[in-house]
Amino acid sequence: MSKRVLITGAAGFLGSHLCDRFIAEGYKVVAMDNLITGDLKNIEHLFGKDNFTFYHHDVTTFVHVPGRLDYILHFASPASPIDYLKIPIQTLKVGSLGTHNLLGLAKEKNARILIASTSEVYGDPLVHPQSEDYYGNVNTIGPRGVYDEAKRFQESITMAYHRFHGLETRIARIFNTYGPRMRLNDGRVIPAFIGQALRGEDLTVFGDGTQTRSFCFVDDQVEGLYRLLLSDYSLPVNIGNPDEISILDFAEEIIKLTGTDQKIVFKPLPKDDPLQRQPDISRAQEILGWEPKIDRATGMAKTYDYFKNLSPEELLKSEHKDFSKHIRK
Repeated sequence: MSKRVLITGAAGFLGSHLCDRFIAEGYKVVAMDNLITGDLKNIEHLFGKDNFTFYHHDVTTFVHVPGRLDYILHFASPASPIDYLKIPIQTLKVGSLGTHNLLGLAKEKNARILIASTSEVYGDPLVHPQSEDYYGNVNTIGPRGVYDEAKRFQESITMAYHRFHGLETRIARIFNTYGPRMRLNDGRVIPAFIGQALRGEDLTVFGDGTQTRSFCFVDDQVEGLYRLLLSDYSLPVNIGNPDEISILDFAEEIIKLTGTDQKIVFKPLPKDDPLQRQPDISRAQEILGWEPKIDRATGMAKTYDYFKNLSPEELLKSEHKDFSKHIRK
């Protein structure tokens, strides 16, 4: 009998790729999204498949899924600064109430649950690179606190359910991930730079550009998450690519990749924007036998090919397709 998995945030960037992976592995996938930041065009190719069901639902309200569930992957949350600064209350609610509801569902179904946490739990780190043992440096009342603290609470309640109820839980601390299906206007570094390049605009670097990021291609990320779900390890695990680069150097790479001649312009660094971000993946290597395989040049070429082949007409057409017959309320 095929195993059955619930994926929340399924119409988002990572959620949609996870749907693809589990369908490919022979699972029955129950996808759920309230579509605040997700987009049905990311999963439209799965509609009509016998082993795929979509529910248009907000997990901050009571979550009911009929039938057996073997696994739950909780990926419902705004994940970009533009989104969580625009909808801060919803961001806090999905990390707290939403996580509580899904942990309760996992307990009811006796299902294993994987929680999508983030490198943002480390805040603006005072330790470099960041290992899972580092407690972080987070401004609880800053503008980014709505996301950072939602994720930190999410980890706490997940471990409480694990320890008190004996629930099988997994926690993935996801570092910057990129690839096809990212939104051009979501405010994250890669789609922001590529969007500016495609529009012929100068590339905007915040601060002096010496701050660093480490970018993981989505296929590598999904492989790490899949292995973590099926592992026997309940404490947090960093899933990311330790290949670190400064934002200024990365902007130069984008200009070279896109073959454009834009300038780089500098703007003030947003409050609490982390100056360094690099995962220590020793735990993932040891426990999961996982490390990223796709180098940045290869991953960025695939990502740029995806974006440059999107036309405004195609996006408009996708947004107005009628998916109603595939949606369960």
